[in-house]
Amino acid sequence: MARLSFREQVLRVREDAIVTSVNRLLADKGFDLMTVDEVAADVGIAKASLYKHFPSKEALAAAAMVRLLERVLAFLDQQAARAEATAFQRLEAMIRWALALQLAGEMPTVPSQNSTLRAELMAHKTYLELLMQVSERLGAWIEQAQADGEIDPTLPPEVVLFTIYARGCDPVPAFLKGSGNFTDEQIVEWVMRICLRGLRAGA
Repeated sequence: MARLSFREQVLRVREDAIVTSVNRLLADKGFDLMTVDEVAADVGIAKASLYKHFPSKEALAAAAMVRLLERVLAFLDQQAARAEATAFQRLEAMIRWALALQLAGEMPTVPSQNSTLRAELMAHKTYLELLMQVSERLGAWIEQAQADGEIDPTLPPEVVLFTIYARGCDPVPAFLKGSGNFTDEQIVEWVMRICLRGLRAGA
């Protein structure tokens, strides 16, 4: 691998700082309220300099989502290495990790109905490849957990998959955390229980 020039290293460090800032702002404010000016000010660069790296607000959000999917895949790799864990236990660990990430303010949230953002994501090759890898990995674990009798086999696997994805943008943890009445650990346990076992007593 060719060594990066000093200028390339500087650009890469700046780009990393930009994506880190976007990730935090998306987690804190969401896509609609985040502004390009705010990102530039947070990183400490001119808006024109930011546009040299990312041409639009949508491109900034796409970069943050790519960063998130890379983190998800790294976590799934760790779970895959747990030879003693069942498929259900790996899925459970994934949901727990996503909830903890959200409560720590590190889970970027983007609207699903924004047409310009959706177009940006659907045209982003790396994002689509990573999303496919994550979905295939989780899908295989879901089907195995159904075969093991740990997840209702009458549920379509995609219903279970999207239910798991929804935990990353679930508003319940933020509301509970905002009340100040519960610890992060309590919130994670309760949301996990409801997600995996439902609301019925003894379920």
